[in-house]
Amino acid sequence: MHRVALIYNPASGQHANGYLESVESACAVLREAGVEAEILPTHGPGTAGEIALEAVDKGCDTVLACGGDGTVHEVLQTLAGGTTALGVLPMGTANALAADLGLGSPPARAVRALLTASPVRVAVGKISYRDREGTERSRYFTVAAGVGADGQFFYRLDANLKRRFGYAVYLLEAFHIWSTHRFPLFDARVVAPGSSQAQVEQFSQLLAVRIGNFGGVVQHLVPGAALRNSNLRLVAFKTRSRYRYLRFVAAVIFRRHTFSSEIQSLDAVTVECSPCNGSAERVLVEADGEMLGRLPARIEIVPDALTLLIPSQS
Repeated sequence: MHRVALIYNPASGQHANGYLESVESACAVLREAGVEAEILPTHGPGTAGEIALEAVDKGCDTVLACGGDGTVHEVLQTLAGGTTALGVLPMGTANALAADLGLGSPPARAVRALLTASPVRVAVGKISYRDREGTERSRYFTVAAGVGADGQFFYRLDANLKRRFGYAVYLLEAFHIWSTHRFPLFDARVVAPGSSQAQVEQFSQLLAVRIGNFGGVVQHLVPGAALRNSNLRLVAFKTRSRYRYLRFVAAVIFRRHTFSSEIQSLDAVTVECSPCNGSAERVLVEADGEMLGRLPARIEIVPDALTLLIPSQS
């Protein structure tokens, strides 16, 4: 780590007024360690990736995403496939990747951990989908991609309320989705590691995961998932029963959940999802907490795609 850009989202999290001071303290730690560092604020939604590209063009060997999972997701779109390292300073409402890496607050403490972190080449997920206008798009992800109720959740999530009330908005919106969503089925073709044959299923919800610790009440949602793995870990719901959804989530919160024929845990390298024949139901997709679009979608693993700063204790 020699030349670093700290990309900072002024609108991320609940306490945006104190963010610049926190980022400056992290930057000071870097400079004290002899690292050339520059703070670069975003200008609005979708600009973090552009700023990251400018930083790479100026010769930065490391980009630190200062914000939540949304900021990390934007920066990832620029860094995936290249050699510039990505580091995370958790400053958002949702900091799942930082939780998995063992990085907590304050940012100055997190950046000290990153100074001794190892740059590790890891695989990332990639999701191809249709946006709201029907155009084919694709995005990389490091945390998870979701199809079904998960996509509906992030479609409805109000960014302004999230910034104002934080994690409570997630809980209220999750209850709303549970009580009102129809959980329509969609077709999925799952290819497991080492197989060339697809297993064809119908699911009401699919989560393709890359991390093992989400933090918060669902931190151990997906046993066996890890950034160093070369596959996706799936949580797939074959049921439409609200009761079974609720029972599973309650078990996750109390760390007693198990999987069954109706709620499965699977390994995959690719998943292709499409609406059921004759279905008029709209099924939405998301990645890293960002609502993207709708089916059809393809989720796959991209090997050796990103240099990620991983602290020694992770």
